[in-house]
Amino acid sequence: MLIYHFGTRDALLRAVLGHARQRQLDSFGALLRARPGEGYTVTLRNAWGAMTGSEGKPFLRMFNQHGESPVRHLWPGFRRAATTDWLEPLADGLRSIGREDQATLVLAVIRGLLMDLDATGDAARTGKAFTDFVGGLAGNSTPGKRQ
Repeated sequence: MLIYHFGTRDALLRAVLGHARQRQLDSFGALLRARPGEGYTVTLRNAWGAMTGSEGKPFLRMFNQHGESPVRHLWPGFRRAATTDWLEPLADGLRSIGREDQATLVLAVIRGLLMDLDATGDAARTGKAFTDFVGGLAGNSTPGKRQ
């Protein structure tokens, strides 16, 4: 019955993907938002835990598969949007520790470690790598800035 409402199977699938993507943007965007009284490196570590935990895994599974699947034709600009959508929230948060210029690097590390986690399932190793990376951000921030 739903297919009649959307007209085609592809239109239905696009609507489902669009809705799921908006939910991911809302959820992960909130996780990446700087919080008063919490250093941004703590925010990043907490966000990693939520993104790779039960809250975030369904989104990661869906969109990692979308990027590689024959369904890619449903959302031709998805890979670009799935990258650039996160630069602004990361830059905003990193600004709180004087590191907004590192948004691309942080995003690349997150995406790379998520790919690694997806391929290997090794949450302990990828989680430690992320924690170590974030520790480096804290160690190299502008003097006087809260971590």
